[in-house]
Amino acid sequence: MTTTSTRDTGIRRGRYDAGLRDRPPGGADHGTETADGAEGRLREDAAGPRAGRDRGQGSIEFLGMTPMIILIMLVLWELALIGYTWSLAGNAADVGARAAAGAEFSPNSTCRREARKDLPDAWDDNATVRCSSGGALSTADVKLKVPVLVPGLFDLDVKITGHAASPTEG
Repeated sequence: MTTTSTRDTGIRRGRYDAGLRDRPPGGADHGTETADGAEGRLREDAAGPRAGRDRGQGSIEFLGMTPMIILIMLVLWELALIGYTWSLAGNAADVGARAAAGAEFSPNSTCRREARKDLPDAWDDNATVRCSSGGALSTADVKLKVPVLVPGLFDLDVKITGHAASPTEG
């Protein structure tokens, strides 16, 4: 079993004792003389007038960075909304195309109804659904506007289109 011992250097208490560390080869300490004449030692009373002036510096820096952190979070949230809109548009188009492919009567209105059925209110208000069924394929195009997290701050006029097709049954 190995036993490890540590020595107290006093760094945590704000005191630095250069005498506790190893001296460079040759024994020279390269002029670390302090005000009281003791070579290699800096005592608490000789710390100088700047001792303790950095208290709270981390808090002030964090306070200064808070607006930047909030702005980054808003941008990341808006990017997540763009990704979610892309997923919703593709899913709504797929559901609409499959519904139109299996509809016996009025496949276009069935497609539009089913494509909008699962959309959340923020996306459903500005959704545009175009369906066409003719021949062997039923297609659906769903265009959704990305909602803005903070509506009065800026208007993100981005529209995402989902396209799907499904073979017509029977």
